[in-house]
Amino acid sequence: MNDADKKRLLREMIFFRRFEDRTFEAYMERKIGGFLHLYTGQEAVATGVLEMARTGQGKNNDYVITGYRDHVHAIKTGAPAREVMAELYGKETGSSKGRGGSMHIFDASQNFMGGYALVGQPFPLAAGLAMGAKHQGTDQIAICFLGDGANNQGTFHETMNMAKVWNLPVLFVCENNQYAIGTHIERTTAVLDQYKRVCGYDMESSQHDGMDIDVVLEASKKAIDFVRNGKGPYFIEFMTYRFRGHSMSDAKGYRTKEEEAEWEKRDPIKLYTKRLTKAGLISADDIKLMEKEIDDEIENDIVKFAEESPEPKVEELNRYVLDDNPDPRWVGPLK
Repeated sequence: MNDADKKRLLREMIFFRRFEDRTFEAYMERKIGGFLHLYTGQEAVATGVLEMARTGQGKNNDYVITGYRDHVHAIKTGAPAREVMAELYGKETGSSKGRGGSMHIFDASQNFMGGYALVGQPFPLAAGLAMGAKHQGTDQIAICFLGDGANNQGTFHETMNMAKVWNLPVLFVCENNQYAIGTHIERTTAVLDQYKRVCGYDMESSQHDGMDIDVVLEASKKAIDFVRNGKGPYFIEFMTYRFRGHSMSDAKGYRTKEEEAEWEKRDPIKLYTKRLTKAGLISADDIKLMEKEIDDEIENDIVKFAEESPEPKVEELNRYVLDDNPDPRWVGPLK
């Protein structure tokens, strides 16, 4: 990567962190309702993986699907940040027209095929997307992000088996943040190294540091090239950590301050900032200016857009429930 790309990636990670911080504030102000799961601390994973994927080409993008911690993945795939924020606000201009909220960001125009509330649900959907790409003869791949807790679902094992049997072009990305909600992985999972769990399906796999974006970039390129070249599915595990609780209702009482402090030493943004500063690519003043520009963009454009956007109309409550449904009372078969 050239120097401009490196600085851009740092800016993106800072933007994602500030975006999530601002959604936290809006939730506390009761401008965002429902559930809210923040990505703080894990920015290097989605940023690095999707940097190596095919994005920015609309319907020619690779397919991306994930769980409910989905804001950053959507934006990095190509969903406009304004529309993601508007969706969190439940507005008509949101990426799902205000009908989905935080856990259901969706932008089919960018092949971001959604965040899903059901744990483990994206596994078989990703396989289906990969099968579709294979039948159509494209070189697109499907990328499925999920946490370590989802790997104990039956859908995980069923999908890993069939993805290998059918040699599907799908990359499974395990963001191992050590916890399934408030339960540590050691209490729920016999095999702690998640990448080893697919050995029974004869699937290529590897484990890497998910707090170092340079490591994520290198590992992701290898995995994505493997899948895109028709060699079959790949399972990649990134060891990472969320700095906030599982959701806004989580006080993190199950974690020690010492554990949190150790992981915060490996904050992906701080690590990359230090690396670029040492290389002479960026200065402390550059960082301050970058942060101010990001804060101004989020507040004066993204949040402003969300707050000023219209609410969905009550009389259109049933709109979008069925395909091509101009009349909310229509309950015929799908076309």
